[in-house]
Amino acid sequence: MLVWLSKNALILLAKFISGASIRWKGCMPEASCQRVYIANHTSHLDGIVIWAALPHEVREKTRLVAAQDYWEGGPIRRFLAKKVFNVILVNRENVSIRNNPLYHMLEEMGDKYSIIIFPEGGRSTSGVIGEFKSGVYYLVKKRPELELIPVYLDNMNRILPKGFLLPAPMLSRVIFGAPLWYEKNESKDAFLRRARESVVQLKEFHDEKPRTKVHNE
Repeated sequence: MLVWLSKNALILLAKFISGASIRWKGCMPEASCQRVYIANHTSHLDGIVIWAALPHEVREKTRLVAAQDYWEGGPIRRFLAKKVFNVILVNRENVSIRNNPLYHMLEEMGDKYSIIIFPEGGRSTSGVIGEFKSGVYYLVKKRPELELIPVYLDNMNRILPKGFLLPAPMLSRVIFGAPLWYEKNESKDAFLRRARESVVQLKEFHDEKPRTKVHNE
């Protein structure tokens, strides 16, 4: 009961704080296929806002990927990560061939879960979408059947920017774009450029269109 109450309270809180309108452009929510949601990153709340924006049946099969050192930094974070958000925790220290976060992610995904990741590797303070790190390339090279869904988060940097502890409620927007896949023999650089561009295009789409509120479960 505590987990259920905590989960639903945090979903409502995330929606209230972010004021997020949700737009699916080129795809629809789908619980029956595995996806990798790749998003720009400007706030501590980004992953939770994306997760909360998904319909219930999709949310239940979608896990955040986050740093183990952060989410195990205290009993409350540990409870949220393991019991509420079902986070896939990755160890960013002592990475080696044997201790590779990629294999842990693939094992935790299995043939059931989709994941939310931030390929920039860190939060941007400028609003510019940074270059994507190579991890997402190796992930989909191992599992080329996975759908990559680009996600653009607008205005999250003003709600809880890097260096701030408390969020400031205001309007934001979550735009889900058309899926893309790893193409056989595609080079790492070409794939990462294409994946990043898919998120950049959503930003440009947002900049060109008036803000409208789209309700989603």
